[in-house]
Amino acid sequence: MQEKIRQIQEKIAQTEIKGASGGGMVEATLTGKGEMRALKIDKSIVDPQDIEVLEDLVIAAVNDARAKLDQYAAEEMGKATQGLALPGGFKMPF
Repeated sequence: MQEKIRQIQEKIAQTEIKGASGGGMVEATLTGKGEMRALKIDKSIVDPQDIEVLEDLVIAAVNDARAKLDQYAAEEMGKATQGLALPGGFKMPF
């Protein structure tokens, strides 16, 4: 069981997940460890007079990627714990 969990953790760590905002005009890519690998911004939304909108879109894209990463990790860990009778409220990973 521990080996299976370790393998899943390695798989998650090597995964890259993309998040987006502004209809895909801003994309952020995170690794399974939560490190940002890439940030793409469509030139059409860059307005020096309204930088706050761009900042909000970057934050939204990173948060979207993080949420997708959390969901992916939960699904993968769920595969390892399928069939186990874990006590209520017990969450994986530890």
